[in-house]
Amino acid sequence: MLPIGVPANINKPLWVAWSTTAVFPIPSTALNSHYHGRVTEPDQPHSPSETEQPGTGPTWVRKSPSTPPTPSPDADVSPSDAAESADSDVDDESLTWTAQAPFTPVPPISAEQLASADSADEATPPRPSPLARLRGTTHPPEHLSTIERLRDGQRALSDRLTGWIVTVSITALAFVIRFINLGYPKTLVFDETYYAKDAWTLWIYGYEGTWPEREIADPQVAAGTIDIFNDTAEFVAHPPLGKWLIGLGEQILGMNSFGWRIMPLIFGTLLVFMTIRMARRLSRSTLIGGIAGLLLTFDGLAFVMSRVALLDIFQAFFLVAGVAAVVADRDWYRGKLADRLDQRRIPDFAGRFGSIIWLRPWRTVAGVMFGLAIATKWNSLFVLAAMGILSVLWDVGARRLAGADFRSWLALLVDGIPAFIRLVVVSAVIYVASWWGWLTTSGGYDRNWGENNPDDPLVKALGTMWASLIHYHQEIYGFHTGEFIRSQTHAYNANPAGWLLMIRPIGIDATNDIAPGTDGCPSGAETCMRVISGMGTPVLWWMAFLALIVAFVWWIGGRDWRFGVPIIAAMSTYIFWFPNTDRPVFFFYAICIIPFTVTLLAMVMGLILGPKDGPRRRLGAIIVGVAIALVLANFAYIYPVLTDGLLLRSEYYARMWLQSWI
Repeated sequence: MLPIGVPANINKPLWVAWSTTAVFPIPSTALNSHYHGRVTEPDQPHSPSETEQPGTGPTWVRKSPSTPPTPSPDADVSPSDAAESADSDVDDESLTWTAQAPFTPVPPISAEQLASADSADEATPPRPSPLARLRGTTHPPEHLSTIERLRDGQRALSDRLTGWIVTVSITALAFVIRFINLGYPKTLVFDETYYAKDAWTLWIYGYEGTWPEREIADPQVAAGTIDIFNDTAEFVAHPPLGKWLIGLGEQILGMNSFGWRIMPLIFGTLLVFMTIRMARRLSRSTLIGGIAGLLLTFDGLAFVMSRVALLDIFQAFFLVAGVAAVVADRDWYRGKLADRLDQRRIPDFAGRFGSIIWLRPWRTVAGVMFGLAIATKWNSLFVLAAMGILSVLWDVGARRLAGADFRSWLALLVDGIPAFIRLVVVSAVIYVASWWGWLTTSGGYDRNWGENNPDDPLVKALGTMWASLIHYHQEIYGFHTGEFIRSQTHAYNANPAGWLLMIRPIGIDATNDIAPGTDGCPSGAETCMRVISGMGTPVLWWMAFLALIVAFVWWIGGRDWRFGVPIIAAMSTYIFWFPNTDRPVFFFYAICIIPFTVTLLAMVMGLILGPKDGPRRRLGAIIVGVAIALVLANFAYIYPVLTDGLLLRSEYYARMWLQSWI
C-alpha cells in the first residue's frame, strides 16, 4: 500500500521513507517489471527541470531522524525559531534523503461541483477489457501482479457448492431424457450387431468368440436365444475396453437391449457431466459451464450415441476427461508456483528457474484417461499427442511468467520428461492392461502366432506372448489402412469436410412403409415410418460452427489461451480423418468433437453476456436466452427421428431439411 496522495505513476524508488513514521512498499504492479522487483536505491535530489514547475511534485529534503516535522504554513512559528532549528548541529552520517510533499493550496469545491463530478463518474463506467470479459472483471490482466496472474482467475471458481449443484442438476436432466424408453427397439441396431455380441463372449472367454451370421443370430438374440456362439476367436478391429464396458451392463442386466445399452447411457450422461466441469474451469464461470452442459444435453448426436451400444461414446468421455485433467493440471502447476512465491515473499524468481514441482496428480489422471481412450479407439492417440505438447508448453509459459526469463525453456526437460512418463508411459500401461483377457488366455485371435513362428525376429526378441500381441496389432492396422477397407462402400459415407455443418448424418435404424392402421399408424392413405437418425441438433451445430470461427479469432487475435484448448482438442480428433477419406467414414465419429465445440459456443455466449456489471448484460442475456431456447425447440422437433418415434411420411420429410439427411 502507498500513503494516501502518492501519484499513481510513481514506480521507483521501490522504498521511500516519508516524513511520517511509516514506510510503505510500492504496489505490486511496480514489481511486475523486467527488473524482477530488485530493490534499488532512491534517486538523489535534483533541481526542478525546465518542464517541472516548482511545487508540482514531491520535494526532496535532507533530514535526520531527530529532525522535527516541518511545520505547516498555518502554524504559529517565529522566524528565529525556524532559523535556530535550521542551524542546529547535525551529524552528516545520520542525514537521509526523504520526500516531502509541498504545500499546495486547494480551492474550495462547491456542492454543485461535487455532484457534477459524481454524476460524470457514474455516467462513464470503466469499459471492460476484452480479455477480461469472461473473467467477469473490469480489470485487464496487466493490472495484476505476477502471483495474481499465475493464479489466473481461479478465485472465480470459489462457488464450489453452486458449481456442483448446477453440474449435478444438468447431469440428472441428461440422464432422465436419455433413459426414457432406452430398451426400444429391442433388436440389435446398426453396429450393435458386432459390439453387443462381442462384449458378451469377451466376458465369457476373455476374448471375442464367434457368432452365426447376423441375419441368423440377431433375431435369435432379440428373442432371448443367446447360446448360439462358440469359442473360435473372432478378428476384431478395435481394442477391447469399450466392449468390456458394454459387457459389464450385459452381465448385470442380461443379454438384452437394456443390458447392452445401459453402459453407453451412463457414459453418455457422464460426458455431459465432464463437459460442464471442463467448460467451467476453462471459462472460470459456473454459468458458462452450465450452458455448455445444457447444450450438450439437447444435442441429437450425443443423445443417440448415449442410447446405442457403440464404442464412440466411451471414447468421447475419456477424451473430454483427459483434456479436463490437463487444464486442471495447468491450474495446479501455476497455483503451486504462486504459492512458492508467496511463501518466500518475493515478487518473482528474478531470472532463476525456481523450485521443481514434482507432484502433478492431474497430469497423471490425464495419462490414465487418455490411456482408456486409446484402449477404446486408436485415433485417441492424436489428442494425447496434442494435449501433451500443449501441457509442456504451458509449463514453459508459467515459468516465464514467474520470472525465470530464458531459463523457462529448461521446463522442456525438467517438466517435459516427467510429463512424458505421466502421460505417454501411463497411457501405454493402461492400454496394455486393457488386453489382459487376451494376454491371460490362449484362445484369442493370433494368440498362438508366436508359438507357431518361433524363428521370427520379433518372437526371439520379445517372446511368444508379446510378439503375438504386436503381430495382432499389425493386422489390425493393416485392416484400417489396407485395400480391403478402401474397396468398401457405404450408403452413409460422410466426408469429414461436412461434419461440422452436419451435411450427411448416419442412419441407425429404420422401419419404412408402415401400413395405415398398423403399429399405431393412423388410418388413412399415408404410410408411416420409424427412424433413428444419428444427427445432431441442426441449430446447435450451425451455431457451434460459427462459434468455432469466432473462438479461433479470439484465441489468435485476443491471445486468450482458453479458447485454444477446445479448438486444439477438437481439431486433433478431426483433422486426421481427412487423409482417410478413401475408405468409408461416418458422421457419428464427430461425437468426439461436439463436446469441445459446444464448449466454445458457451464461451462465445459468455462474450456476448459480458461481465455481471457490464452495460450490455441485459441485451446479452436476451440474445443468449433466445439462442438456447432455439436449440431446445429444435431438439424437441427432431426428437421422434432420434428415438424411433412413429411419424407420417410427410412428417418425417418435414424434419429432413437437407436432401443429404435422408
